[in-house]
Amino acid sequence: MKKLLERLLVFFVGIPALIGIVFFLPQLNHAVFNCMVIWTSIAGAMEFQNILKQKNIVIGTVEAAIFGGIAPVVTAAVVSFNLNIDIISLSMALSACWIVASRVFSSQNKLDSYVNRTAAGFAVLIYPGFLMSWIIRLAAFPRAEVLILFFLLVTFLNDGAAWLSGRFLGKNNRGIIAASPNKSLAGFAGGIASSMALGIIGAVNFPDAFNSALMPGAAAGAILGLASGIASTLGDLGESALKRSAGVKDSGTVIPGRGGMLDSIDSLALTAPVYYLAYVLLFT
Repeated sequence: MKKLLERLLVFFVGIPALIGIVFFLPQLNHAVFNCMVIWTSIAGAMEFQNILKQKNIVIGTVEAAIFGGIAPVVTAAVVSFNLNIDIISLSMALSACWIVASRVFSSQNKLDSYVNRTAAGFAVLIYPGFLMSWIIRLAAFPRAEVLILFFLLVTFLNDGAAWLSGRFLGKNNRGIIAASPNKSLAGFAGGIASSMALGIIGAVNFPDAFNSALMPGAAAGAILGLASGIASTLGDLGESALKRSAGVKDSGTVIPGRGGMLDSIDSLALTAPVYYLAYVLLFT
């Protein structure tokens, strides 16, 4: 019961507050919202660092914070101040160079862990930081507030619908995925169906934001929702696999009822580039 109440608190308080920030603070292409994405990415990267540490794949806390924030920070600067978009690629390239070259002159005993530390650096640079930066890219589109709103709803409601349908209809169809044996086929179906429904609702009710030249708006919205729903589900399962492999239950304790920050943004991180790409292909 306590976990259910905590989930409801996040759903009915946290999500509306986030939506309010998107709609009422649009200055500098949603700079306030972009800063929130940066903060969650850095926090998630630091939690990912702790997960990696359980497998003796070690990277420093400061490095994890920097690598987790570099792509979102640079992307926010590009979006808010109309800088050259190539700066994003350059920042990632320079970060990769640092990861490879920074330990070349380490002592012999530290060289023994060179592969692990390099792998950890690349992992934290990409997940969640680089993936989360695609959320910030949405702020550069016209009607960005609508695109961001439906991105958040498609992802969060996917999780909520999956939990609800799994709770009531998933009793006899659990244990399909070893990474998350409590998840059910009914839950997966319910979550993806909710994402498709939201995609259709968005395309039908906001044709100025979701205007497709390829097919009727409802069909394009359904495809957008389907792709995003699948990505959201895989994002949740992917993080579950990481935690199970490392032998941890939650990535942290930041969010009541959900665990750590990474537990809350795992679906967002994987969905962001998929949602962005699907939107570009279908509606621009």
